[in-house]
Amino acid sequence: MDVDELLDLEHQGWKSLCDSTGADFYGSVMTEDGVMVLANGVVLDRPAVVASLGAAPPWRTYRISDERLIRLGDRDAILVYTGRAYRDGAEPAFVALMSSVYTRQDDAWRLALYQQTPVPQTG
Repeated sequence: MDVDELLDLEHQGWKSLCDSTGADFYGSVMTEDGVMVLANGVVLDRPAVVASLGAAPPWRTYRISDERLIRLGDRDAILVYTGRAYRDGAEPAFVALMSSVYTRQDDAWRLALYQQTPVPQTG
């Protein structure tokens, strides 16, 4: 396992959020009991993630920076990074510290937990 492999999955996820295919992507990549802990304090299980992403407005663009991989063993890892995403219009960027916990199941990486911590806007 290397950072590039899991970083590629994160990029696939963000691209799906930009082209409105996030429900399909996360429905297939999340574990059955996986959850997302969002910046607004909401915790969504896999079915709720799929339902919410089906109606979510797309992101226009995104950037991942300061990525770091924490290995928990041969089959589990956490990818931590800063995410910055923009929607259309004058809305400010959404900036958060993000953590994705991956586990290896059936020879594929699956997302067990995704968590966002918003970065306060300054200035």
